[in-house]
Amino acid sequence: MRILLLSAYDAASHRQWRLGLAANLPQHQWTVLTLPDRFFSWRIRGNALSWIAEQQDLLQQTFDLIIATSMVDLATLKGLQPNLAAIPSLLYFHENQFAYPESGHAHSSVEAQITSIYSAMAADRLLFNSAYNRKTFLHGAKALLKKMPDHAPLSVITALEAKSSELPVPVDDICFRQKQGSPDEPVILVWNHRWEYDKGPDRLHLLLKDLMHRGVDFRIHLLGQRFRRWPEAFDHIKEVFKAQILSWGYIEDRNDYLQVLQKSDIVFSTALHDFQGLAMQEAIACGCTPVAPNRLAYPEYIPANCLSGSYPEDPEQEASAMVEKIIELQTKPQQLDITHRSWSNLADRYEMLLHTSIKP
Repeated sequence: MRILLLSAYDAASHRQWRLGLAANLPQHQWTVLTLPDRFFSWRIRGNALSWIAEQQDLLQQTFDLIIATSMVDLATLKGLQPNLAAIPSLLYFHENQFAYPESGHAHSSVEAQITSIYSAMAADRLLFNSAYNRKTFLHGAKALLKKMPDHAPLSVITALEAKSSELPVPVDDICFRQKQGSPDEPVILVWNHRWEYDKGPDRLHLLLKDLMHRGVDFRIHLLGQRFRRWPEAFDHIKEVFKAQILSWGYIEDRNDYLQVLQKSDIVFSTALHDFQGLAMQEAIACGCTPVAPNRLAYPEYIPANCLSGSYPEDPEQEASAMVEKIIELQTKPQQLDITHRSWSNLADRYEMLLHTSIKP
């Protein structure tokens, strides 16, 4: 099968997903177009223009299927490149533009939201990486259309729901290795998320302060993708907890990164939004016990006894609840089996989905 794979905002998780597709489904002929994950507002509206201007010869080739991330302006691309209009297309949602925290997030705009609705309408099938992602997209799209002063096409939501389903980004098989032992004390923690405000760095700071206040002997790996600017909370954390910090920032070598996870005890999240939580799932696969608030996509794969209370409007109370859960699980770690989310177990589902997507 000849597949055109489009990633308009090729962030780390998007890149990992598309590389996994090509590596685990090598029987297909993959043609890949990507654009860097920067200048979001321009990229979300300009990606079709960029590709039409720069990739005309490639876009005129014959394909059996188009797979695009939800950042792709699929409706405009098909309109400007008519030979693509009749090709079956699958739109994959790593995230959606409706469920970001409202405060301080530049990505949450009506224009980006409307574009995602148009792209969903232009696709033959919609695929979401979690039930939470699917639910919040459909709810958000409906709420937005209801704001239209007249001629609101609410029937669109029913059509989008009918052609949507869920399939997570698989966890790389390399993550499923035997856990390397660590001493009972101190407890080794991992926080492995993007260094941006929506991952809750202020809540992370509160949590670490509470751990220290309660006399918990801990060390922590603060990992994840960093950018030129990051929230000030990280500077405060580095100053106050330098004696507890084992790792600071992104680890380039993937094997080295996975070894850190395998030597750690508990992975936790303070995120205000997480559409799947692939970083959490990789750590779980490496043998870490997860701790997360009882919200977002976490209840879909983390058992209730590893979830703390959810207090999105009260950071201090949420930090305290998570600390209590960390202390509880420090003495009784939970080894979870998520092999069902590995590439080995999901490749066949992806293959079946690709074939059913090209059927009339």
